[in-house]
Amino acid sequence: MPLRDLLLVLLVVSIWGVNFVFIRWGVEDVPPLFMTGLRYLAAALPAVFFVRRPDVPLATLVGYGLAIGVAQFGLLFMAISLGMPSGLASLIMQLQAFFTFALAFVFLGERINRFQSIGASIAFAGIAVIALERLELHVLLPLLMCVASAFFWGLSNIIIKKTGRVDMFSFVVWSSLVPPVPLFALSMLVEGPGPVIDGLTRISGLGLASIAFNGYAATLIGFGLWSVLLSRYPASTIAPFSLLVPVAGMISAGLLLGETVTGLEIWGSALVFAGLMVNVFGPRLSIRTRGA
Repeated sequence: MPLRDLLLVLLVVSIWGVNFVFIRWGVEDVPPLFMTGLRYLAAALPAVFFVRRPDVPLATLVGYGLAIGVAQFGLLFMAISLGMPSGLASLIMQLQAFFTFALAFVFLGERINRFQSIGASIAFAGIAVIALERLELHVLLPLLMCVASAFFWGLSNIIIKKTGRVDMFSFVVWSSLVPPVPLFALSMLVEGPGPVIDGLTRISGLGLASIAFNGYAATLIGFGLWSVLLSRYPASTIAPFSLLVPVAGMISAGLLLGETVTGLEIWGSALVFAGLMVNVFGPRLSIRTRGA
């Protein structure tokens, strides 16, 4: 891989990691569901006027928008708003890899190899370790919401797999039209108009930066560059770089938010990361060992 493309892929994983910090800044100003809607409004406008609509059924766009926008990011923003550490959230979200192959087994008939099973067992053992000191409902709930968010990320991946070859940048832009209306409606019902109006009238510079960074940097630039890289290289070459997202997330959360991790969180995070490593690199090592 040329140095230019290596720098691009490192830029994307850094953007996605730092984005968890921007989410924290955003939900400190504006209620999380409404903030999620603003994220997707920014991602859709004005890009939708300049990008051709992807050649996919409307139901696919709507289903993907609901899964990734309303469910995945709605739950993630709410979890961080309720106290889920941003750095830890960036790691737990990578459970989407295990949910993806489990859902692919159920809906697409894909086989699960032993490395996926072993990796999932190790990773979810790590989640159990992290949960040991979060048994009170007010701290356990954000953790469970984050795990559920990863599940819906996996579900959105299945929608993409069933769609087949598609211009991902166009797909992301047009599917971003879906989440704002249901998210704003849910926000009015759950969070209430008072907190929303108060948040919007008192929003800080960091809050505005959160909307811009989430909508343009993390969504359009991130997914746009990622799709370009996937078009140039095999997925097996690009996908392992996603393991750097929680690294960037935890480092940026420590530097910018002053987040610290407890002993159990360190051990649990190490297990989750080890499970992801087994899932990504296990099959390759097995093939090389057999070849040797």
